[in-house]
Amino acid sequence: MSRPEPALSFRPSSPAEAEFLYRVYASTRLEELEITGWSDAEKEAFLRQQFHFQDVHYRKHHPTTAFDLILADDEPIGRLYVERTPDRLAILDIALLPAWRGQGLGSRILRDLLIEARAAGQCVQLFVEAFNPARRLYARLGFEKVGDCGPYEELHLRPPPTAETGPK
Repeated sequence: MSRPEPALSFRPSSPAEAEFLYRVYASTRLEELEITGWSDAEKEAFLRQQFHFQDVHYRKHHPTTAFDLILADDEPIGRLYVERTPDRLAILDIALLPAWRGQGLGSRILRDLLIEARAAGQCVQLFVEAFNPARRLYARLGFEKVGDCGPYEELHLRPPPTAETGPK
C-alpha cells in the first residue's frame, strides 16, 4: 500500500540545519564515489569539502537565492535553491533524500516552478550532469540544452510567446 501524497511546503534553511543539508547533498553523490576505491572516511572528507565549497560558491555568486528546505507534511526531505530575477528563474539545486525519490515529488515541485515562471514570463534555467537520471525528466518537461559548462549541461525552458513579446 502506498502512502498518501504528502503536503509539500518550503521554508528558508538555517545554519542550524547544515548537517541535514549536507546529508541531502551527500546522498546525491554517493553512487559516483563508489568507483573511487576510497575508504568511507576519505569519501566523507571529500563530500564535506565539496559541500562546503558549493555552499560558499552559491552564496557568493547567487546572493539573492532562496535556500529553502523542502518539507513533506512539515518533515524536512530535501533542499531547493532558486534564484529569481525579473527575466529568469534559475534552479540552482533541487534534491530529495533517497527515501523520497521516485514518488513524483520532484516533478510536482518542478511543475509548480514552471507555472510560476510562465506567469512571470521568465526563462527557467538549470544545470545538470549529462548522466543524472533527472535529465530525462527535464527533457519531458520541455527543457532544451543551450550549452555546456564543465561536466554540466545548461538547460533552458523559455516561456511561450505572448501578444506583447511575439515569437521567441
